Amino acid sequence: MSVELIANKAVLPIMVNIRLSRALYLVFKVSRFVSALYFHIGETEKKCFIEEIPDETMIIGNYRTQLYDKQKEEYLPATQGLGMFVEVKDPDEKVILSRQYGSEGRFTFTSHTPGEHQICLHSNSSKFSLFAGGMLRVHLDIQVGEHTNNYAEIAAKDKLTELQLRVRQLVEQVDQIQKEQNYQRYREERFRQTSESTNQRVLWWSIVQTLILVAIGFWQMRHLKSFFEAKKLV
Repeated sequence: MSVELIANKAVLPIMVNIRLSRALYLVFKVSRFVSALYFHIGETEKKCFIEEIPDETMIIGNYRTQLYDKQKEEYLPATQGLGMFVEVKDPDEKVILSRQYGSEGRFTFTSHTPGEHQICLHSNSSKFSLFAGGMLRVHLDIQVGEHTNNYAEIAAKDKLTELQLRVRQLVEQVDQIQKEQNYQRYREERFRQTSESTNQRVLWWSIVQTLILVAIGFWQMRHLKSFFEAKKLV
């Protein structure tokens, strides 16, 4: 009995650590593909965000705006006339989305090049000028990959059972993980190329410096020799 009790006490912390590690891993995976935040923006101010996205990945951004009411001293939902302009650029600085939206809405785009995508938002200044001096609060929620899917709608539309829906979720999660792995390999390859290029530049610069020092030393020796010959010291 005492041996069994000791064994249970030894196994229990390990099981707790395993469960905690799994929970932390799930939290990390969810936070990696879903990001919600809010920020303040002025009348002519532009806010940009950088999102690292694999190729062929869908991104959905949901936003809503609030305008500060000086009388009530709180943020209230913005009027319908107030708009937001959204612009998205891929890693090659190519514009893949440029559109005017309302005070609340959703924008969607699909990445075709892996890397850092720039998502910029700014207010419709012509409408916002009515509230000169005020600040606009923008709530932004960005969803990446399989998190853009509404599985409740998919199950109702395709008439999937709970097991079939779960299998479909797992398949899409595996597909997203593969895209992430490919993107990490792409980043590793680019980093390796950058490192090799830097090493080659350092090597060539060292050779050039050595040649310059040799040339300067040779020139100094000839100059000193000419000086001593002119002074008839040699």
